[in-house]
Amino acid sequence: MTPDKSLLTVLDDVRAKTLSELKNLDDVHARWTPPGLRNSCLWHAGHAYFVTEFLTMKALGKEPKLPAGWLQMFSWESNPAHTAPETWPPLDDVREALIEQQARLHELCASLSPEALDAPDAGNPSRTVRFAILHGLHDEARHSGEISLLRKMMLRTFVVPVPTLG
Repeated sequence: MTPDKSLLTVLDDVRAKTLSELKNLDDVHARWTPPGLRNSCLWHAGHAYFVTEFLTMKALGKEPKLPAGWLQMFSWESNPAHTAPETWPPLDDVREALIEQQARLHELCASLSPEALDAPDAGNPSRTVRFAILHGLHDEARHSGEISLLRKMMLRTFVVPVPTLG
């Protein structure tokens, strides 16, 4: 069986861009939320992990691998403004989870046959497993863009000292 190279390329490219946006970001900056907005870089990074994990695993009829508390903290129903500051994980923990997840999902996706990818999504039979995985990666790409925008806002507003961007 030949793995779907396009799917693996999208997975690796999107995740590399997310991780690049988190480079040289510290916990203070990762938690900063501009006035009038709800989500920080940390939330967007954790949400990227959550959505990619949730949509991929549920489509395959498997349980998502979520660190304790991440469902409530990073799902689409989360409310970051009502999350106690001391409960947020350190950014390094989220980065490590994203790196581990990429390797695990790369291996998983490489093992899926074209028939398995084109099978109905176990959680939503009106779409395919392939669609669910790509939908999660598309969502992650959008949130990576949000992280990029927040970093630009940090540079422009001088709200907090900005770390060296890399």
